[in-house]
Amino acid sequence: MLAKKLRIVVAKVGCDIHERGALTLLNVFRDAGMEAIYNGRYHSEESIAKSAVDENADVIAVTDLSGSLVIICRKIKQALKELKAEDIIVTCGGILTKEDIDELRALGVEGCFPTGTPTDEILEKIKVLAG
Repeated sequence: MLAKKLRIVVAKVGCDIHERGALTLLNVFRDAGMEAIYNGRYHSEESIAKSAVDENADVIAVTDLSGSLVIICRKIKQALKELKAEDIIVTCGGILTKEDIDELRALGVEGCFPTGTPTDEILEKIKVLAG
């Protein structure tokens, strides 16, 4: 029997138009044999959580360069709770301070990747988290 492919929703929230990270991750995940879904920009946290549930995703990978990842991830985690989908892993990458990372981990965001994190490091961490 074949192992289930890891399913990842790559997510952008609100008006952050910087897509390079999201598009790079989309290709990295697909090249690694994962099923990666990207709905584009301008989504709400609630629509991302719903999309992850609808797609039967294992992971949500949020990217943001506005400095709002704590707020975004808090809202995604709340939306997942309301959808009874708290088993979906939330990771994030972009502009992050040490304080942001501490707060995100306290929220249950297990993968926090500051700008410049090598993609192979992101990929390996997500494999471990979704293991």
